[in-house]
Order: sequence, then C-alpha cells, then structure tokens
Amino acid sequence: MGQFIRKAVLIALGAIWLLPVYLMIVNAGKTNADYGLTSPWQPTSLGGLMDNAMTAWERGDLADGVVATLLYAIISPLIAVIIGAMAGFSIVALRLRNGFVWFTIIFSSTVFPIQMVLMPLFIGYVETDLYDSKLGMILLYTVISVPFSAFVMRNFFSGIAYQVFEAAVMDGASPWRIFWRIYVPMSRPALVAIFILQATFIWNDLLLGLTLTQSKENRPIVTLLSALQTTYGGSTMPVVLAGGLLVSLPTVILFMATQRSFTRGLALGQF
Repeated sequence: MGQFIRKAVLIALGAIWLLPVYLMIVNAGKTNADYGLTSPWQPTSLGGLMDNAMTAWERGDLADGVVATLLYAIISPLIAVIIGAMAGFSIVALRLRNGFVWFTIIFSSTVFPIQMVLMPLFIGYVETDLYDSKLGMILLYTVISVPFSAFVMRNFFSGIAYQVFEAAVMDGASPWRIFWRIYVPMSRPALVAIFILQATFIWNDLLLGLTLTQSKENRPIVTLLSALQTTYGGSTMPVVLAGGLLVSLPTVILFMATQRSFTRGLALGQF
C-alpha cells in the first residue's frame, strides 16, 4: 500500500511538472490566428511549430547566441571543475593548513545574491574593457562556478580513504601525479555531474548576459531569446515559445545522454 501511494504521488508530481511543458508545446505549435481564437489549454494540429521555430531562429539571431553560449557553457564549467577539484584535493588530501578556513572563504561567495554586486561588477567590467566580451563572460561564469565545484569535490574527496594518498606517496608519486592519476579518475562521476549542472546554469542565464553584454555575437542565447518579447522584437507569443523550445533542447539532450553519470555523480558527490 505504501509503495502504491508513493508511486501515485510521484506520478501526480510529474504531471504537475509537465503541465508548463505541455502548455509550451501546444501554444508554440499554433498559428497566430489559432493562438488568438483558442484557449491556451486547447491543442491544435501543431502545424505552425516549424514556421514559428524558424521565425524565432532568424529574427532572434539565435545562431550567434548558440555559438557564444556553447563557448561559455563548455570552457567555464571545465575550468571551474578543475579548480574546484584542486581546491578539494588540497584541503582534504594535502591537509592544507587552515584548510577549513580557506574552504569557508571560497564558499562564502555564494552567500550573497548576484544582484547585490551587479552594479559594481558592471562598472568594473566597463573600466577594464571586459564589458561585452567573450573573455569577460568566461571569467565571470568560471568564478561563479568554482565555489560549488569546490564544495562538492571537498565532500567527495573526504570519502576517499587517506591511506590511498599515503600509499601513493610511499610509492614515490608526487602530489601532482597523485591528483591527476588517482584522484581525478576516481572522481569522474562527480566531475561530470558538476559540469552538467554548471553548464545548464550558464546556458539558461539571463541576468548576467543582459547586464554585461550588448552585441549579438557575445550575448548568451537566452538573452537573445528574451529580446523577441520586447516592443522592438515584435514577435508573437507562439514564435517566442517555439524559440524557447529550441533553446531548451540542448540541455534536455545533455541530461538524457549523461543521465547515468549524472545520477551516479549526485550520489557519490553527496550534494
């Protein structure tokens, strides 16, 4: 009986979670005439889905956003997971002096919401010529991703017996070699999980891209998509929703392709 109730609750929660997806797909497939005359809950033939998607792709210049966002979503999480793994390795395996203090300093940056530092961040980017540049966005996304990476990797490395490190030292391995040849391969699932989470965050970012970029070549794709809804964008709601479907596809494919590694990394990383 308890298992039946649990399954029923999970099915109900899944259905509630899928309702926005249903509304998005149904309304993205409507023509402009259908959208104005039918209820948002009423499905149609979805005949306008491809036309709406093509209109969003061309009018929103989403091709430029895909290139820029792929650059941000690959390079920044990759650098962040390496730095986070190094920080966790230093604190746990190398027994860094005042390691917990250093960990607290690294992780304390997540205490304050990003909205608090947007204005000084904007001024600093303008003064250092990092505003509206790919380098500036990569640096920012990397810095934002490091604390969480360090947090997870510290927890993960804490679960590895210290005798592993001592045995490698007795065999003559250097700390650098121990890190790359032993600890990194052992932590691959956790690294993959962190990478996926941070890449998804960067792909879906709107606020930072809207604040620190201006040109279409440097703006993240969600920021370009949001421009379709403005007065100057002039796009109808079905076009905007179809663009949203296009933008969300890469992250869905990423999760589906790496779900086993992601699930395993969540469990091992002790999120």
